[in-house]
Amino acid sequence: MKRRLALKTIAISAAALMSLSACGANSGSTDASDQATLDPANPVTITVGASPRPHAQILEFINEKLAPEAGLKIDIKEFDDYNLPNIALQDGSLDANFYQHLPYLESQSAEKGYNFEHGAGVHVEPYAAFSEKYQDISEVPEGGKIAITNDPANQTRALKLLEANGLLENVPDDASVLALTEEQNPKKLTFSENQPELLVNDLKDPTVDLAIINGNYILDAGLSTKDAVAVESLTDNKYANFLVWRAGESTPAIAKLEELLHTPEVKKFIEDTWPAGDVSPAF
Repeated sequence: MKRRLALKTIAISAAALMSLSACGANSGSTDASDQATLDPANPVTITVGASPRPHAQILEFINEKLAPEAGLKIDIKEFDDYNLPNIALQDGSLDANFYQHLPYLESQSAEKGYNFEHGAGVHVEPYAAFSEKYQDISEVPEGGKIAITNDPANQTRALKLLEANGLLENVPDDASVLALTEEQNPKKLTFSENQPELLVNDLKDPTVDLAIINGNYILDAGLSTKDAVAVESLTDNKYANFLVWRAGESTPAIAKLEELLHTPEVKKFIEDTWPAGDVSPAF
């Protein structure tokens, strides 16, 4: 079962998230935490928050093809916003979430005090830069305007992509647009920070020379990395997305889902669904 939680709906009040708890893993179905074993004849429901693409798509495949024989049923709740799945996991509305990578999780945990654990990497959605003006990233002029995420963890990632393509130099691991020096930004690029889900709209802005977009929003917009002017390398990529749950609260259902996420069937599904490499297996 899948339910789409639109940003404007779930951000109205804390009561909205509290109501999710009442209809999540602890209502009506067998609670995953009460099960010592999993039985296909009496499947356990696990409630997982995910970005619509590709995370929910991967979970839907597991729910249909692999979960029944494993004694598992996944109640998928889709989130359009990066902050809300961790909030919902923290308050117990979710058993787990599947949408983030380690730098983002570490940044959010340091800022908001989350105490979560995570599984192994499942896939990487390479970051990519798009332009409505140029066919090659080297054409971006001095003083060019770059649309970039305001999320600190992914902003560094975007700046590293610009460095890898010769637009910036010596970008540190904790880089931000506000901290760039003249030496690091020799082309005097200017930056327009925005919510990650809005960067696709910025791509249409005639004043923007380049927009650097998160992988799941590339998919949401119907874009492909094959049309990008720069794509993040997958070699030694530290941005693999994984399953996350509250520390000390792993259950047989969570352990089973973690196992299913790393099966050959899921790897083949990812490769077949995104043959251009917009999503790539990390195992």
